[in-house]
Amino acid sequence: MQEHEPYMRRCLELAQLGAGWVSPNPMVGAVLVHNGHIVAEDYHRKFGGPHAEALVIADVQRRYGDNAAELFKSATMYVSLEPCAHYGKTPPCAQLLADHRVGRVVIACRDPFGQVNGQGIQLLRDAGIEVVEGVLAREALWVNRRFMTRVQHQRPYVILKWAQTADGYMAPASGTQRWITGPVAKQVVHRWRSEEDAVLVGAKTALADRPQLTVREWKGRNPKRILIDKHLVVPTDLELFDGSAETIVFNASRSDWTDGVKYIELEDMDFYLPQKILYQLYLMDVQSLIVEGGRKTLNLFIEAGLWDEARIFTSHNTWGDGIPSPALHAAVSESRSIGADRLDIYYRNHYQTT
Repeated sequence: MQEHEPYMRRCLELAQLGAGWVSPNPMVGAVLVHNGHIVAEDYHRKFGGPHAEALVIADVQRRYGDNAAELFKSATMYVSLEPCAHYGKTPPCAQLLADHRVGRVVIACRDPFGQVNGQGIQLLRDAGIEVVEGVLAREALWVNRRFMTRVQHQRPYVILKWAQTADGYMAPASGTQRWITGPVAKQVVHRWRSEEDAVLVGAKTALADRPQLTVREWKGRNPKRILIDKHLVVPTDLELFDGSAETIVFNASRSDWTDGVKYIELEDMDFYLPQKILYQLYLMDVQSLIVEGGRKTLNLFIEAGLWDEARIFTSHNTWGDGIPSPALHAAVSESRSIGADRLDIYYRNHYQTT
């Protein structure tokens, strides 16, 4: 299996280039190897667009012309996820590989989606193609942990995020806005937003911080903006409602779509609120969610055990008093410096590779 790992690592590197663009599809990279050399490689670039395997096949046909058919027969296709076996927005990739009689297909892990989940592998084997699976499987599951969580747990992958002072405060006691971290951390947060499907805040944070929750200091697409506003107290002239990104408001009294804002009424918002929100987002094909605060909102997800990662910035500044940060009671998995601040990352996900 070790001879396959360098090529599969390249598949995983390519797959991650699709972050922020392919959801709710998985990120997939593909590499075609012939006589020990990579002859073509690509990745799934955009939801609704061609899959990685199809892009590789098309590239080889374009560059090798009439010689492509013979090349495929003695080549190995490496794919970071089992090729699909069903018709969706594109034809099934497993059938495409079978039609071109690719000599061997090496797969990192199976696709748990109900219309695939082994069917792509079986289609290839029925066509007489040798299939090797399980190469860097844990790494591949980790790359697609958002997709895996949505398919297997029927909810988005949840990332908690907040900033705190060195003495453990996340906001002034007065409820006003006060910056904690520096400009580098802010840019990193904007990059994160470009990589995830949605970002969520509560009404108090919306009123105090007036966040835009968009990508302004990083190139990428804006996430959906999710607001928890039970009594609809947040004025619609705030930046959250500026039309620059889709905005969804979970509340207790209104369900309609007005001026690009979707209002969704939830019953009994005092009970099982995180579960209800995550299920609604799952139904909307939201694959990942950043919960940015404040403390009450973050604690809802922590206490419900509905989080997969936590990304916490800590500055060197001390305040002496304020609103305390949430308590995770978990061990730090990674720690690094981000400008003048420290970033600690916590994982509690089933697909973690370490």
